[in-house]
Amino acid sequence: MRSLLIDTSSFFMHVAVLEDKNVLYHFKEEIKMDMASRIVPVIEEAFQNLSFKIEDIDKIFVVNGPGSFTGIRVGVTAAKMIAWALKKDIITLSSLEFLATTSVDKKYHIPAIDARRGYVYAGVYDSELNCILKDQYILYTELSSYFEEGTIISHDNLENSVRPKEDIVKIVEKHADDAPLNPHEVKPNYLKLTEAEEKKLAGAQ
Repeated sequence: MRSLLIDTSSFFMHVAVLEDKNVLYHFKEEIKMDMASRIVPVIEEAFQNLSFKIEDIDKIFVVNGPGSFTGIRVGVTAAKMIAWALKKDIITLSSLEFLATTSVDKKYHIPAIDARRGYVYAGVYDSELNCILKDQYILYTELSSYFEEGTIISHDNLENSVRPKEDIVKIVEKHADDAPLNPHEVKPNYLKLTEAEEKKLAGAQ
């Protein structure tokens, strides 16, 4: 199976091409601005030195959140366009589960994204990526019962956290047999309303 993975949910962009369990190409770079203008050239570059073309992939895996509202849309839009144009299967992935593929020594993997004001987007997984606590928007302190036996994995400067070293093969293998979606059904998973949506909702009440 040949697959393309796209993740723009944080200020790190991932673009990877895999053939079965082999990562043939992996671009990971911190991009805080202009991610939208970088995504297509990076995907094009991915296939320039491979023995097959993007038309030859079987599946597209795209991280659809939670994370940066703007960043998520970039990756989701690119993946949907490719899946629709080339009639390829598309499968969505959780950004938190992707972070949880990082190898740690403790029982629980606690991927977390700073959501400000004491809140995080977080979940709890074990080493096999079984979900212990579903992804949610939650006060950071409410995760404390997992801290002693767990490791916090985050790109942000959360207390006692480790930096992610995502395992692309692990996440793709887990979801390789997921039912694909119609590209038009793929939507960002923000886990909460944007501030503009919250204000609009509050004003309507």
